Order: sequence, then C-alpha cells, then structure tokens
Amino acid sequence: MDDQARAIGRRVRYWRLRRNLGRQRFADMVGRSTSWLDKVEKGERSLLRLPMLDRVAAALDIDVSVLTDSSAAQRAADCVDTIEVQAIKAALGRYAVFDIPNNSGREALFRQAIAGQLTYVEHALSSSHFTVVARHLPRLLTDTQLFAVTASAADQLTAHRMLVITYRLASSMLMKFDANDIAWLAADRAMQTALAIDDTVALARSTRSVARAMSRSGQRTAAVTALIGMADRIRPELADREHELLSLFGMLFLAASITAAAQDDAALALEMHEEASEAADRMGPDHDTHRTVFGRANVAVHRVAALVRLHEGGRALEYSHRIAPTLIGTLTPERKASYLLDLAQAHTHVGHYDDATRSLAQAEHVAPEEVRCRPLAHGLLRSLLDTTSGESSRTLRQMAARAGVAA
Repeated sequence: MDDQARAIGRRVRYWRLRRNLGRQRFADMVGRSTSWLDKVEKGERSLLRLPMLDRVAAALDIDVSVLTDSSAAQRAADCVDTIEVQAIKAALGRYAVFDIPNNSGREALFRQAIAGQLTYVEHALSSSHFTVVARHLPRLLTDTQLFAVTASAADQLTAHRMLVITYRLASSMLMKFDANDIAWLAADRAMQTALAIDDTVALARSTRSVARAMSRSGQRTAAVTALIGMADRIRPELADREHELLSLFGMLFLAASITAAAQDDAALALEMHEEASEAADRMGPDHDTHRTVFGRANVAVHRVAALVRLHEGGRALEYSHRIAPTLIGTLTPERKASYLLDLAQAHTHVGHYDDATRSLAQAEHVAPEEVRCRPLAHGLLRSLLDTTSGESSRTLRQMAARAGVAA
C-alpha cells in the first residue's frame, strides 16, 4: 500500500466520522459504493485523481489540502471549524417537538443516556477538547430539549437542569471562538429554561452565562448587577442549603470580579474577589461543586485574570508567585491553560517576552487546542512574534505554524 494513499484514507475516515456521516450515506454523497469507500479508507485504493479528490473534500466540507497535506491536516484536525459552529447554531435554532412514539417505559433509559452524554461533553470542554464538544453538542442540544418537554412531572426539575447545563456548554464553547451572538442566544435560552422552573441552582448557572454574554457585548454594568442580584437571592438560602449552593454562590462573585475588572473598576473587582475567597474558605470536601471547580485554586487564578484585565501585569505576576504549584495542579486543563494565557499576557504587559513565550508554550502543552485554535491565543502569538529573538523566536514560530498563524 502507498503511504500517501494510507494517509489520505485515514483522513477521509477521520473527517467522515467527525461529520457524523455513516458509510452508506457518505458513499451515496460521492456516488460510489461502500466497498469503494472501505478500500479508500484502508489505503487500498488511491484518491489522487483530482476530480474524485475534489468530490470527497466537498462532501466533507473541507479543503482538498486537509486530505493531501500533513500540516494542513493537523491544523484542521486540531480545531473547530465553521461547519461545526453552524451545526451548533442550527441546533439552537430548532425547537423541541413531541416526536418520541410509544415513550412509555423508555424515559428512564433516555434520561440515563442524556446524563452520560452530558457528563462526557462537560469533561471534554473542561479538558479543552473542543472538537469533541463540537461533534457531540448539536445532538445533545436536541436530546435535552426533547427530554425537557417530554419528561414526567417527577423528572421536570432534572430535565430542565440538564437543559440549562447544555445551553451553558454551548454558550461557553461558542465564546471561546468569539461567536458571541450565537453564544448570547444559548445563554438566553439557559435563562429562559431556568425561569420556567424558578430553580435556584438552574438560575445561578444561567446567570453566569447571561452575564458573560452581556459583558462580551459591552453591557458590563448590567452583567455585574445580574450576578450580584443572583448572589443576593442565594445568600438567605445558604443557611439551609450551603452544601448545595455555596460553590454556585462563589462562582457568581468570581464572574463579577472579572467583569468589574474588564470595566476598570478595581475596587469592585477586589470586593467581589474577597466575597468569593470567603466562600472558598467555607468549602469542604462534602460540598457539592456542581462541576464548577470552585475552590481556593480557582479563586486564586481568577484574581490573576482580574489584574491582567485591569492592565496590572506586574501585580498579576506578583500575585501568581504566591500561588502554590500544588494548588494549580488541582485545576482542570481548561482552567490551567486559561491561567497560563493570563500569565503570558501579564509578562507581555511588563516586557518579559521570553517568559511570555514560556507561559504560552506551557499552555499549549497542557491544552493544545487553547493555543492552536482560539483567537485570543492567536493574538498573543502575533504580538510576541515581533518582540522576541533567539530560542523564544524559534519556539513562537513553531507554535505559530501549528496554529496556522502567519509568522
């Protein structure tokens, strides 16, 4: 078998699966048989004839170079593309329908399947595996919407909470790639779902998403007001529900601290940080974190993030030196990479370009997709490429090549 034929075959299979295309459906799309497709994907049949290569690439919605060029193939495989963002948008644009026939006795199985898929996608996002999230999120949106409208009375709270989490995942994912208008839609859907059941847990989750969307659109004062208002609603409930609500309560203040910093309100950012820090000090191992990763580590790195947004690079670095490495080690890859990107920005602010390069390289090692795919990291790469020399410059050019950023 020819090495190039095998490589192209592997890429055809990878993209067919990533587009959620079955063998028969894809074979029909390119006007060939499934046995022909099997031979192509195994490298037993060459795809180098241009008309068929073009047809296969078009069916997969990718450039031909993604099949034929190893560097282009790796860059495309690493990152979410516009087709996947549009698929998430399309899923958000659909409304749930009552189309599960003879659902009696299947509801528990449906709930378990969604719960498992939700956990899987949450874990993928917390690990910065964005392509995995993009592949599974559209179906998860459809299923959780359907569950919310077909669940029994006993399952309504669970179903709506699942739907809120799914909308939050969509909003967070889309903001990673600056698809802010669609992210706003997902956040608003989360809030409307939470309001429908008037559940404190769901409302706390959705408020964070809506506030972040507000902040991205320049409505930072309104965002802080929403976050503090939700925290005020939770505060009197803490006496009886602290183990359930404390992590959500603290995360509201962390979000408020970042938003206040983004609008250059240093005093409010510090006040919000102190509220979050006090909540973190009360957290015990038996508290429900609601997968927020709330605790001392998250509070500490949020303070660094706030100082970076306040353009206090020196103070951000000084604060980071007081954070124990063991504490950073407890963070998820997504949180750790975000922290390292903040450090890279802080080093850049004070002219420590070699240190900024090292932080960026560490972020790529922890969570490659955070650096190779996100516009934020691409901007950092571009700004550092013109300010470094020697080993740092070589490191940056290698990272830029992997990210598809012109050096």
